[in-house]
Amino acid sequence: MGTVTTNTPEEGTPGTGAAVPTDAELAQSLAGDFRSDHITVEGLRLHYVAGGEGRPLVLLPGWPQTWWEFRKVMPALAEAGHRVIVLDLPGMGGSDKPATGYDKKTMAKVVHGFVRALGYDQVDIAGHDVGSQVAFSFAANHPQAVRKVALLDVLHPDASLYQIPMLPAPGMPFHPWWFAFNSVAGLPEQLLAGRARHLVDWVFDGFLLDRGAVDEQARAVYTRAYDTADGIRGGNGWYQAFGQDIVDLGTYGKIGAPVLGLVSNLADGLFAAQMQATLPTQAGDVRVVVVPDAGHYFVEEAPQAVIDEFTTFFA
Repeated sequence: MGTVTTNTPEEGTPGTGAAVPTDAELAQSLAGDFRSDHITVEGLRLHYVAGGEGRPLVLLPGWPQTWWEFRKVMPALAEAGHRVIVLDLPGMGGSDKPATGYDKKTMAKVVHGFVRALGYDQVDIAGHDVGSQVAFSFAANHPQAVRKVALLDVLHPDASLYQIPMLPAPGMPFHPWWFAFNSVAGLPEQLLAGRARHLVDWVFDGFLLDRGAVDEQARAVYTRAYDTADGIRGGNGWYQAFGQDIVDLGTYGKIGAPVLGLVSNLADGLFAAQMQATLPTQAGDVRVVVVPDAGHYFVEEAPQAVIDEFTTFFA
């Protein structure tokens, strides 16, 4: 994964004793007149941040993150002529954490209701990690509501997930143990409530080339989002629904909207090879771009690459 640099927290930053800013304060800190707000859709109170004017571009974050994942790209995308709308998915951050409904088809229905509640019939949409899975399902289940879709580093769950080994074989480029861990009901909440910072640091330190790309403030924001039993349970719900997601994928045809796949070169190119092989079988108009010199969290580690590709693709 290349050279990893360390990030030393600055005195007084969140995580070292200072209070973590609220979502409203974080939104107002961004250029482009971004505002934090809530809306109720499908009985769920959803949190989102929006700013800019123009064609709507909906961004969906991944695990273990929140809308704050897109902070480095939001102002530039707004400046490029988009109404940038970043949604905390059900189970994430400031949005409700229901007991059920974490399969990606149901989550895509919620996103569709969210889009309609904001007054849009059609949007551009992009997601990273779990957000990418929801964006794919949105395009598959609500084709008239999507103009273009970008999928970042992660594909929709398919049967290959059942082949993940319980134990890492010698030479495996990485071992996604958290897929099984997050699928266990009840125990992760007991182990991680109040201790989520350990998981947050492990994930980012392991999947960034430059650990400082997700700074102390961001880690504190994400820790706050996943530090309660409900926050952990909500994030785990996305993984516990993978079985249903795999069944649903078998009922989908090819996506008709143009698709941009942005993928890291992690795991000795495993992520990139998988996306390059799989996406053309799932959509008719596909372009896959490998983001060099960045890990899985490249929205934060290589924001200019994301800005450049999005600006061109969603123009």
